[in-house]
Amino acid sequence: MRAIRAILARNLIKFFRDKMRFFFTLFMSGFLLFTFSFVMKSAVAGVAHPMNYLVSGIIIMTVFQTALNNSMSILEDISTGFMKEILVAPIARWQIAVGQVLSSAVIAVLQGIIVLVVGVFMGLDLDPVHFVMMVCLMLLVGVTFSSLGLFLAALSKESTTFQIMISVVTMPLTFLSGAYIPTTVLPTILRPIVFLNPLTYATSMFRYTALHMESMTTPELVKAGVAFDIHGFVMQPRDGVLIILAIGATFFGLCVNQFRKADFSRVTVFKRGHTGSPDSLPPPLAGLGKSAQVRTVRRMPLPLQ
Repeated sequence: MRAIRAILARNLIKFFRDKMRFFFTLFMSGFLLFTFSFVMKSAVAGVAHPMNYLVSGIIIMTVFQTALNNSMSILEDISTGFMKEILVAPIARWQIAVGQVLSSAVIAVLQGIIVLVVGVFMGLDLDPVHFVMMVCLMLLVGVTFSSLGLFLAALSKESTTFQIMISVVTMPLTFLSGAYIPTTVLPTILRPIVFLNPLTYATSMFRYTALHMESMTTPELVKAGVAFDIHGFVMQPRDGVLIILAIGATFFGLCVNQFRKADFSRVTVFKRGHTGSPDSLPPPLAGLGKSAQVRTVRRMPLPLQ
């Protein structure tokens, strides 16, 4: 547990020292809130409080995207040599994976809470009980998609591949989840994708809690895009908790297993024009340690003119 706490504390300190990263993450949430507010005011029918409806979606999207993108930090740790120092420490690899997942989830929840506070000033009704429930849901979503991000990072082996994979995963999941635009106004042809999207159920259960929809009937929840009628079977917001738990447990196990057997010496990180991989070195230097490579390069004689 000490190893997990140390990795968690280190990643939190690293994140808060990177003020530009922190600022632009919140800036994107504010930009999306400003942009989609016009859509909610003009194109959505059947929603009693459209701005609150949108704010709750922006909060869960902030948690989702932050948790997924923070997994990139593991590739940065590999390029700087920090991961090599951790791997030689007397701790298990699964502890490193758990520390990375928890740190990404905690950072995502903290940013979600900041957006939540902004939402309160915009009219979002909040009481202590629902606040605790929303934080728990944010933590569940954060752990689930941090596990997915770490699994993709350990699987990709290259930073460019990881960024492409994140883009491919993020775009359809985000815009077909009902976070920005309610699923009720999406074309019918997209409904099967919406129902298969795990983020749809994360958004619905968070919105159900944030907007205090406990007293609404099932037809009203379906009309509001919080419950889903799938060929006569109604998927309630509470069912979304079980779905996210199952997906989170699956990817958590996969990411720990992938992290345990991953060969991080083969990871390529593009930085300052150099890949950071041993394969990019000349044949005589490939396979040597970093310090040996430096000593070898320095001792090579200069060519005669």
